[in-house]
Amino acid sequence: MTAPKTVLITGTSSGIGLAAALGAARAGWRTIATMRDTGKAEALLKAAAETGVADRIHVRRLDVTDPESIAACLDEVIAEHGRLDALVNNAGAAQVGTIEQSSLDDVRTAMEVNFFGVVATTRAALPHLRAAQGRVITVTSVGGVVGQPFNEAYCAAKFAVEGFMESLAPVAATVGVDVTVIEPGAVASEFVANLGLDVPALLTAAGPYAPALQAYIARTQQSFGNAQTPAEAAAPIIDALSAERPAFRVQTSPWARDFVATKLADLDGSAVQDLTRAWVR
Repeated sequence: MTAPKTVLITGTSSGIGLAAALGAARAGWRTIATMRDTGKAEALLKAAAETGVADRIHVRRLDVTDPESIAACLDEVIAEHGRLDALVNNAGAAQVGTIEQSSLDDVRTAMEVNFFGVVATTRAALPHLRAAQGRVITVTSVGGVVGQPFNEAYCAAKFAVEGFMESLAPVAATVGVDVTVIEPGAVASEFVANLGLDVPALLTAAGPYAPALQAYIARTQQSFGNAQTPAEAAAPIIDALSAERPAFRVQTSPWARDFVATKLADLDGSAVQDLTRAWVR
């Protein structure tokens, strides 16, 4: 009897990560569901029990901004299961604001979680993935292709992830490791709620940017009213885990495909600028 393959997923306490952990377990993967605070595992464990996959989900602590935490988690996975066949980089954090009113520490924090955390986790996992002829799947965003108002730091980090993975993919392929990026659009999850934004306070503090910010918030609230569910956004991750030859770039919805296509066909940048300028008027 063939032993199940092992996948490690970061950021599984809620949203896409939680849905991906459940989906991977349902697909037969031994799923290492990691999170920075394992005290937040209750929702995942409850859902795993309800769907009959609790025996395939193993919650472990992993903080993507802490190299020692990453190494300890991977050492434990290899000691217990002997292999790692896939890594899903999902952990991330939003950061809303424009640079004149954000601190450099705010920008550095966004880069640490959303970019350097992905780089560090991928780097540590690659020797094991190479041994297993496995794959790296990274959740980026349509914001990793199209820069979006009041998301300068977040989009910068996601752009960096896309560039890193696009550059890594052909090199990793030479040693048998596939690389894929998953690009969701709006997803109805705690990712947005966890921002804890005080909108009136933000608008009060925005000064000359207040009208643009108000327009952006109104547009964003509308777009999240028609958002995908986390399970819908996670489905392409599960497909990429099992595909014989996964695509490098995968959008999670027709809307996301159309949105990304605007940028990929926009040689002089005018189409994207026309699109996003309308969000802040």
